[in-house]
Amino acid sequence: MENVAIENTAVVELDAPLDIVRIMELLPHRYPFLLIDRVVEVVRKQRVVAIKNVTINEPFFTGHFPGYPIMPGVLLLEAMAQTGCILVMLESPDPTEKLVVFTGVEHARFRRPVVPGDQVRLEIDVLNWRSRLMRMQGKAFVDGKLACEGIVTSQMVPRQRKASSPAEAEVEA
Repeated sequence: MENVAIENTAVVELDAPLDIVRIMELLPHRYPFLLIDRVVEVVRKQRVVAIKNVTINEPFFTGHFPGYPIMPGVLLLEAMAQTGCILVMLESPDPTEKLVVFTGVEHARFRRPVVPGDQVRLEIDVLNWRSRLMRMQGKAFVDGKLACEGIVTSQMVPRQRKASSPAEAEVEA
């Protein structure tokens, strides 16, 4: 009976919301570049939904733009990529050994500005999933209205870089 309870708990963990502590276990990003605050929906290898709370304290607002703060569009795309990365890392046997790197963006469109006080809902749907390569459709919504969309591609790579020559290995040591 205990084994059944443990198995059920593991399944619930994937479906339950993931808080910032769990997100930080899965992603290597940290402040100021960790751009998601909570994962609210996970369908393995198919879909993930996350939340980003946008505050005036974000460091990019000091320069983008003074007096008229707007979240940079490239950071919305990065937030989509990080959200998709969660889906990939949940499938990894040891997330500390792998990285998912952003390899491309297609059809990016910015529909409305994202400003301090907004809560961004990031919805990512898998278009193509291979062992190391992923292609995902991302959409960012504020108050139910589309703010940004695009297709992001990424690749899983080893987290530790390998030296390409003995001289580089000495420099790293």
